[in-house]
Amino acid sequence: MSSFKITASMMCADFGHLEDEVKALEKAGVDALHIDIMDGRYVPNFAMSLNDLRYIASVTKLPLDVHLMIEHPRTHIDLFLQTLRKGDTVYIHPEAEYHPSTTLSKIIDAGMVPGIAINPGTSVETVMEMLVIVDKVLAMSVNPGNAGQMYLPYVGAKVEKLINLKKQLGFELWWDGACSWEKLEEFGPKGVDGFVLGTTVLFDQDRGYKEIIKDVKSLIV
Repeated sequence: MSSFKITASMMCADFGHLEDEVKALEKAGVDALHIDIMDGRYVPNFAMSLNDLRYIASVTKLPLDVHLMIEHPRTHIDLFLQTLRKGDTVYIHPEAEYHPSTTLSKIIDAGMVPGIAINPGTSVETVMEMLVIVDKVLAMSVNPGNAGQMYLPYVGAKVEKLINLKKQLGFELWWDGACSWEKLEEFGPKGVDGFVLGTTVLFDQDRGYKEIIKDVKSLIV
């Protein structure tokens, strides 16, 4: 049985018509909007900003999934938490913080959903203690920082390991990066709870969001 949720990677949206993009994705039936924040230090790219997050939060009631690809997120975490609504998700990268559990505690205390993002080169064993704390795990199938990258095939075995652990520890497992139709069809039935859709399936396609999301949801049985 396959049952999963869908969130749209907003860094891939048309920022010249951002509100229209948000409304179109709402109507198409996505479950949440994924906001990638990059500082040019933890990852070699700048992407969405705090102001982008504030604007999107002001024009939608959809849940927001904020992926902080920044160094030492605890330094600035309050700025993001003040912008979000209770129940929104905040992912941090454990490698980016000296004491990630302290940052996760701040996220929990603010009424948000705590999550960690696991890079392709990060082993599951090094984040086992974090898996006990968080409600969501974002498995990166590409190195973070840019859209449109190639899938790293060794990530599949790690995702399957996390699928087994989530049953024991009770977290949701999400897939981020190079999410193709083949990956939806393969890993949805295996137990991945949600997928972040970017340019491979959702954006820059020759048909509308509503039609695409309808086809994606047809895979859920």
